[in-house]
Amino acid sequence: MKTITVQELQTILSDSEHMKTAILIDVRTPEEFSQSHIPGAQNKPLDKISLYLDALRTYKQIYVQCRTGGRSSAACGLLDQSGFVDAYNVEGGMSAWESAGFPIE
Repeated sequence: MKTITVQELQTILSDSEHMKTAILIDVRTPEEFSQSHIPGAQNKPLDKISLYLDALRTYKQIYVQCRTGGRSSAACGLLDQSGFVDAYNVEGGMSAWESAGFPIE
């Protein structure tokens, strides 16, 4: 499984050209997502991730995050098994993002 740090993710998110072909998904529950999330993230809850596989195939890179990394790791495992080659688990998830002082919505 590929991983990415929150520092690397923050740099990637600021590259608007790269983000035209990439997506950041937050696999937490809708309730957790509504409380706070990384700007630009789309909520695709882990228990429903299989419903989004076809839509996710339109992206070259998929960055996956949750609260601390457990659910996003599971989602990346599913994506890997489904043939996705550029799915990245965000190490530490929202906890690491917030600890680094990066913006949230």
